[in-house]
Amino acid sequence: MIDGREWDTSCFDRSLVRQICDRRFGVGADGLIILDNTRGSDFSMKYFNADGKEGTMCGNGGRCITVFARDLGLIGLEATFRGIDGKHAASILPNEEVRLRLKDVDRIGWVEDGYLVDTGSPHFVKFVNDLDGIDVETEGREIRNQSRFGRGGVNVNFIEAGRDSNRIAVRTYERGVESETLSCGTGVTASAICAYYHFKSDILSYHIHTMGGNLNVSFRADHHTSFTDIYLTGPVSHVFDGSLDITP
Repeated sequence: MIDGREWDTSCFDRSLVRQICDRRFGVGADGLIILDNTRGSDFSMKYFNADGKEGTMCGNGGRCITVFARDLGLIGLEATFRGIDGKHAASILPNEEVRLRLKDVDRIGWVEDGYLVDTGSPHFVKFVNDLDGIDVETEGREIRNQSRFGRGGVNVNFIEAGRDSNRIAVRTYERGVESETLSCGTGVTASAICAYYHFKSDILSYHIHTMGGNLNVSFRADHHTSFTDIYLTGPVSHVFDGSLDITP
């Protein structure tokens, strides 16, 4: 997270972002987020993947930047911000979890062996019986680059139903990071919506387990195909503050 309100952030080209995110020679991150000024909202969020390219919406990043903005004194407990996919609203709850509203979903596509959903980022969702036995790095990479998903590829989510009908577990291979990530906000959101659709459920709130922690996704559904009031909720942890010398 970088506060870019008072200086020129055009230096953050693909090479620099990739260097910062490098886990051996940089800070080490799945992505880089820049907070900036904007009209009509409290701030804007610009997200870069670890490969240096500007990414689509990052759900967990949206929750994190909300706390970052609070700590900078920009907001209180409520915020609106603009991401690449439009305007978002977020709230910091009394337990310090953050509740983020994501874009509406108006269709779920079936693509041979799974579902395709856009929750601000495009996600392929595949149901499996043994989530721990999946080689996410190998299988996820292979699916992510298949020609059926076009030049940009897709994020890949493997989902397993829990013992309770409102619980699922998810593992995600993220494009741009080109690896399994411990948790993907837009990915678990897509997975929860697909669980509702796949099982023809009446459950509108799901508890999701990821390797990085637990999240909740809730929504409203219209005829099992249109989804509004989609909220992603979970904790945010402050890890460290630091400084970078980016002088050429």
